[in-house]
Amino acid sequence: MTVRLQSHTLSWAREDLVRSLTLRRTIGVSVFAMATAFAARLAIPLPGTPVPFTLQVLCVILAGATLGPRLGAASQLAYLAVGALGAPIFAAGGGPAYLLGPTGGYLLAFPVAAYAVGAIAGRSLGVLRLALGLAVGVVLIHAGGTAWLALLTGSLVLALKFGVGSFLLLDLVKIGLAVLMTFRLRSRALELF
Repeated sequence: MTVRLQSHTLSWAREDLVRSLTLRRTIGVSVFAMATAFAARLAIPLPGTPVPFTLQVLCVILAGATLGPRLGAASQLAYLAVGALGAPIFAAGGGPAYLLGPTGGYLLAFPVAAYAVGAIAGRSLGVLRLALGLAVGVVLIHAGGTAWLALLTGSLVLALKFGVGSFLLLDLVKIGLAVLMTFRLRSRALELF
């Protein structure tokens, strides 16, 4: 009787742990999706480019570094899904047509970038591995944005000029900020997720 009672108690404890972990993961994904949406609305137009400056890239790479590859990508897929459904959470609106505009390539690269950051950085707290993961994430976002802008403009040179050149220095600053922020977030996140 005592063995059966202990087994039943362990089963309940396991179920509670699974429910708790699922809830924490859902909250983590939701928080980063909302952070990316908020960061998009703080758009600053830059002269000479159709792509505004936002803090979205910072949120995307932080999502991957903090939540890991799958959950980081899930947060960005959730962000894109809500925006594609019409919520005005992209830099200048929402809806499926927005993803076909000048920033569509960047947006569609977000889940891939978050996944790559999480996969490269892993659970290691090493600064070089983390910085490499963050840098790869930024490169993937720029690659998606540049490829899409090149299709829209018909010119890779124009795409690089408008979609990358204006943002390189700012994105290096975002990577530096992300390294500092990740160490604060990650120690807690590794316990939670």
